[in-house]
Amino acid sequence: MAVILVTGANGQLGSELKVASESYYGYQFIFTDADTLDITDKEKTSDYIRSVNPGWIINCAAYTAVDKAEDEPGKAMLVNSEAVRNIVGSVKGSDCRLIHISSDYVFDGSQNTPYDEEAAVSPLGAYGLSKLEGEKHAMGYYNSMVIRTSWLYSSFGSNFVKTILRKAKETGVVKVVCDQTGSPTYAGDLANAIMSIISGVIRNQVAFKAGIFNYSDEGVCSWFDLATEAVLEAGMDCRVIPIRSEEFLQKVKRPSYSVLDKTKIRESYNLVIPHWRSSLKKCIKKLI
Repeated sequence: MAVILVTGANGQLGSELKVASESYYGYQFIFTDADTLDITDKEKTSDYIRSVNPGWIINCAAYTAVDKAEDEPGKAMLVNSEAVRNIVGSVKGSDCRLIHISSDYVFDGSQNTPYDEEAAVSPLGAYGLSKLEGEKHAMGYYNSMVIRTSWLYSSFGSNFVKTILRKAKETGVVKVVCDQTGSPTYAGDLANAIMSIISGVIRNQVAFKAGIFNYSDEGVCSWFDLATEAVLEAGMDCRVIPIRSEEFLQKVKRPSYSVLDKTKIRESYNLVIPHWRSSLKKCIKKLI
């Protein structure tokens, strides 16, 4: 029986993996979060992983407070980088496969065409830098797959879509930046993609390929477009006003363009990736 260990299980992606796991029988899932497995503690991480002896680890644990990371760069680096080193150190010498989740924030957004996996990395802040360093640790292990994703949202946790719906209900007016372009990712879609990959490998339908891969939902939009669509789908009477990034004060500059090229993961693992609009509709139905 395949043992699949999920870290950061109480976050958006971890929560969606719990939902996805209900459709997969014959696997043993172990869901952990900081209270049951502190991956920033090297010794505890090693002891735990060796005791459960997983065939797969999906590392969803992350420090995701982009602006706060500027004040807590050490904490961001500890969770997003050093913890990955701890996981890798715990599985070296085994056949365990690691799927580590990274971010579009490893890019600076200066391109105007979709970023593929070979594009030059240049993070704009402490958060992006910590995610990049985490990637490097993951790729130091021969059996690692790094999945970069972008604009993650779901019915769980805190995210842009839920924030917009809350503000729309409270105020009837929301201002959203219109000059940052990317591809939203419904965490449920990413969870299903990960489980499709794992299941396909276990059933010998596809070969496991280590390396860096991009995953987001299909299609491109701005944050303003996403907010407008969310409000419409929720049937809310709210005015969405487009603003420029400089009008929205943040400590860290966000990538102005972070569309990811998904060709590699789609072709390597025979994935059908949904369009962001159809996935947003599914999520909104769960929220209203």
